[in-house]
Amino acid sequence: MFQGLPEYPWQKLKPYEQIAKSHPDGIVDLSVGSPVDPTPKIIQDALNASTNAPGYPSTAGSLELREAIVDWFARRRGVPGLSSEQVMPSIGSKELISLLPLMLGLGPADVVIQPKVAYTAYVVGAALCGAQIVSEDDPDLWPANTKLIWLNSPGNPDGKILTVEQMRKAVFRARQLDAVLASDECYAEFGWGNWEKELVPSALDTRVNDGNLENILALYSLSKQSNLAGYRAAFAAGDTKLVKKLLNIRTHSGLIMPAPVQKAVIAAVRDDQHVSFEKDIYRKRRELLVAAVKKYGFEISDSEGGLYIWATLGEDCWNTVQKMAELGILVVPGEFYETAGSKFVRFSITASDEKILEGASRLGNALGLSS
Repeated sequence: MFQGLPEYPWQKLKPYEQIAKSHPDGIVDLSVGSPVDPTPKIIQDALNASTNAPGYPSTAGSLELREAIVDWFARRRGVPGLSSEQVMPSIGSKELISLLPLMLGLGPADVVIQPKVAYTAYVVGAALCGAQIVSEDDPDLWPANTKLIWLNSPGNPDGKILTVEQMRKAVFRARQLDAVLASDECYAEFGWGNWEKELVPSALDTRVNDGNLENILALYSLSKQSNLAGYRAAFAAGDTKLVKKLLNIRTHSGLIMPAPVQKAVIAAVRDDQHVSFEKDIYRKRRELLVAAVKKYGFEISDSEGGLYIWATLGEDCWNTVQKMAELGILVVPGEFYETAGSKFVRFSITASDEKILEGASRLGNALGLSS
């Protein structure tokens, strides 16, 4: 079953990391999308106050947690009317993404759809159960044996945001195929440009699904918006029957969010102020880096949302990785995200203010420009 599991791609980046580290002023690592800013105090306090937790928590999460998530979907995602039976916590979103095809009982005869440019965990999930992976954005081209469809908006790595109409088309085709549609929406709070004026659409939005959530699941993570990557704090919501099925499997498997983390998540989803504060920080970093990337000569594609800049010099991505490494800047080759990314690289804006400024300066100095 596991013969098709791909090699973890980041090992291929190690030689370029060494080149970047040899720069006289050190490395500016813009490859990993791991938050570096402090976890908000309101969340730390909630965790600290919950350390006395001698009993086993529920896989489904406490009622208080589920109701807080329901309120969050109504307030922040434009999805009112969910019940506490339609949501569940997960141990980070990657755990659920990687295991979902297996939990759904998929096998070699089944197809898992992912975007043409896609986060690496979707491939892993298909490989774990031996399913076929198809990278295709056009719903009309999804094959008849499709059983699971992944949407990712805003996308990683490209920052692409799907409109209501694009999501509607995906849902319509999923209904035709009797397939589960899973929407990875963990960057939804980070829409840029025109997307700061309106909510990034959710697959749970009635404009997308006409009020029918059958076989629809939306996944969300607090790693980015609340700097909780170290907490492994995420959740999913959608079709009641589907959530119940997944909860049963997860209960048998012992996949339980720790009780203190549940308390931290409650604090996080009830407080909007820290999210706005963090978005302001990322907005400034993004504006600085976008300007420098463009000055250097990159063409930026999509990058409407999320925490990455998806850019190309019109050449093989590894040539670009080499050029950046020689400047002491480490970026991710687009090849990691399927063949459609072979001429792109991904810049992360999750580095510190100082590192973003240094990276922008190096890009500007490389062409005799001021950043």
